[in-house]
Amino acid sequence: MRKSRIQITVLLVLIVALGNTFLLAFPVQASLAAANEMGARIESYNNDRGNLSRTNSDALSPARRARFKKFYEQWRDSLTKLNFEALSLDDRIDYLLFKNHLDHELRLLEEQTKQLSESEPLIPFAKTVFELDETRRRMESIDAPKAAAQLTAMTKLVESLRRTLGASPGGRGESSLGDQAEKAGAIKVNKTLANRTVATIASLRNTLKTWFDYYNGYDPIFTWWVAEPYKSADQSLQSYASLMSEKVAGVRFADATDGRSGAGPDSDRGPRAGSQFSRSANARPGDSSDIVGDPIGRDALMVELASEMIPYTPEELISIANKELAWCETEMKKASRDLGYGDDWHKALEHVKGLYVEPGKQPELIRDLAVEAIEFMDQHEMVTIPPLARETWRMQMMTPERQLVSPFFLGGETILVSYPTNTMSHEQKMMSMRGNNKHFARATVHHELIPGHHLQGFMTSRYRSYRSPFRTPFWGEGWALYWELLLWDMGFAKTPENRVGMLFWRMHRCARIIFSLNFHLGKMTPTECIDFLVQRVGHELDNATAEVRRSFNGSYAPLYQVAYLLGGLQIYSLHRDLVGPGKMTNRAFHDAVLQENSIPIEMLRAKLTKQTLTRDFTSNWKFYGSP
Repeated sequence: MRKSRIQITVLLVLIVALGNTFLLAFPVQASLAAANEMGARIESYNNDRGNLSRTNSDALSPARRARFKKFYEQWRDSLTKLNFEALSLDDRIDYLLFKNHLDHELRLLEEQTKQLSESEPLIPFAKTVFELDETRRRMESIDAPKAAAQLTAMTKLVESLRRTLGASPGGRGESSLGDQAEKAGAIKVNKTLANRTVATIASLRNTLKTWFDYYNGYDPIFTWWVAEPYKSADQSLQSYASLMSEKVAGVRFADATDGRSGAGPDSDRGPRAGSQFSRSANARPGDSSDIVGDPIGRDALMVELASEMIPYTPEELISIANKELAWCETEMKKASRDLGYGDDWHKALEHVKGLYVEPGKQPELIRDLAVEAIEFMDQHEMVTIPPLARETWRMQMMTPERQLVSPFFLGGETILVSYPTNTMSHEQKMMSMRGNNKHFARATVHHELIPGHHLQGFMTSRYRSYRSPFRTPFWGEGWALYWELLLWDMGFAKTPENRVGMLFWRMHRCARIIFSLNFHLGKMTPTECIDFLVQRVGHELDNATAEVRRSFNGSYAPLYQVAYLLGGLQIYSLHRDLVGPGKMTNRAFHDAVLQENSIPIEMLRAKLTKQTLTRDFTSNWKFYGSP
């Protein structure tokens, strides 16, 4: 018996030792254990929201908005019942993040409702689409003859709207239809509203197609009654969207129901009504007419900034960007003098743009630059890079079509490399090579891979992943941009050409703040934004056009482009306060940032500095001082 007990004890020790070895090699995902109280609540919320999103998947449906409004309000009310003072610091941070998230989601629902109400006279047929789809979602028996009649009536209404808005000659149609068409004709439709309406029609067409495909072929009576009315209705909606796009918005129409937009009725994209479909399918080389955008105004910008915990006004942020841009221009002149071009840094920039690799050699360059950045991190003990993160990044070439929207690298676990193909014109090829030259690439490969986006993604999937609803570009893009700032200080730019490459991107991020905020304030048009990038930063024209298209095509939130430099400056300021005086090492600081997941930087600061947080916390961290 004694021998048996000894054997069991030895076996348990071995198991524990092996377990500890395994844990050291593969850190436990913090979110799996849900060690803190709020983490467990947020995981439940994530699961509940996922169920609701999949069940109520049409992002524009009134039923979905009503259900989610109730859902968010119930979770917000549950927070008020918690004893905040009894919570740990981690729980307090999660509480404030969760409340901030719920408040913002409710505001977005209000904004979506407002935007849809503005479009309502132009889409009176939307009610029919939603009614049909809700019947399907409730799994009620389909009344095929009634559905056919509804679709036929909807087609007549759409045709009446087209006549009223000048698509074709003709009368007013039936009186009830004419009344609705007159309401549409009575409102002033600007390019923004027209563009938003086209996106909404595309979403409605996808919803209608999903409804039709559910029954078609499986229910022979349905197919007999509904197939032709559906076809007519869909064609009318397509023609109406084409009219609205080309004659009102002034944008070449591209059918957005082919799956390229990624925001159909069964998608869980964000609730901004005008952002359901990217209009990038309209993009053509040398053309910027497809860039319309949807400026949100100063009040909405202030709401977005408060949600991101940025206690500055749009005007103050523009002032910060101008100050940073002036610094960059001064440094550009220094590099220009070193290259023998005096203070004419534009000539120095042209010199650097000409230092590109020949076609076919760009992947090798990117590989070498990625390895260089990783070795630099190791040499200076900057951040922990898990072995699997080193092993699992990949490379893929970007399509010519994608380059019309993203003319430079995109990154993460896979870095998408932008470089010309044989299908491009000579001018396009030259712009692509010049815009992705060796020194521009060296300044950004580490942004996309390690220590940038790839390392971020690797760590956020393993630490506090329950915080995914709180993700913010001020942490996501800010972290990657922060390394550009820190590496500049560390002398990563070894030559004047290297410095020009790093400064070009830093100027670009300054410009993003200036042109995107001014656009949303109604002070700059897309054309003026393009000119600004060409004249003040030195972009190639096609690349500048693609950048502005990317900023305003509905794929990104209004503050996304400003988040790069501002988020970088926030982390840079925090690094200066904690690493500068020796409170933390570089490795400890950077590991800590990655292990808190993607959250507003002010909450990251609260954790690292062990702040005392109150339930009524409001953002007040002036990370840049007075601009």
